[in-house]
Amino acid sequence: MATPGGQISEEYRRMQEKLHENPNYGVASVQYAPVVAKILQQTGTNELLDYGAGKGRLGETLRQLISTPLNIHHYDPARPEWAADPAPCGFVCCIDVLEHIEPDYLDNVLDHLKRLVMKRGFFTVHTGPAIKVLPDGRNAHLIQEPPSWWLPKFMERFDLTVFQKMPQGFWVLVERKPEKPVLVEPV
Repeated sequence: MATPGGQISEEYRRMQEKLHENPNYGVASVQYAPVVAKILQQTGTNELLDYGAGKGRLGETLRQLISTPLNIHHYDPARPEWAADPAPCGFVCCIDVLEHIEPDYLDNVLDHLKRLVMKRGFFTVHTGPAIKVLPDGRNAHLIQEPPSWWLPKFMERFDLTVFQKMPQGFWVLVERKPEKPVLVEPV
C-alpha cells in the first residue's frame, strides 16, 4: 500500500502496524487533549482531522471534554481502516507523530499537512529520544532535533501563531498561509 505523496516506506508502515498492536503504543495525544479542547472551544471549531491517529484516543478524550458534537476524522497509514488519504480539514492535529517520521519522508509529510490544513494546525514534537526502541534496534524517535531545526520547516509552510516549549519538546499552533495572488499582466 502506497501512502499519498510518499510519506512512509512499506517496511516502516508494516513495523508501525505491528507496534500499534501494543495497547500502550500511539496514545500520547491524550495528554494534549485539554489544550486541543480549549483551542477548539475558543475558535468555535467542531471538526478536526487527527493525523497519525494511533488508537484514536484524542477523539475519545475530546468527546469527554467537550459537550458539543465533534466530527473527528482519522488518518494513520499504519492503521488499514484509517490509511486512505484524508480530505482537507479546517483543524488538523498531529500529535506525537513527526519525530517518528523517517527522515527521508519528513518533507513529504509536512507538505501533506500543508495541503490538509485549511485553517489551523496543532502539532507537537518530542525533541529527545523515546523510551521505546523499534524492532530493528533504532530509537522510536527517528528525528531528534531542537526547535530551532523544526521551526523553519513549519514556518516555510504555515504562519506560526503559538510556540510553546515543553519539558521534552514543544507544540505549535499554526495557520494556513494566505494564497499568494497571481499577477496577470495586461495584454
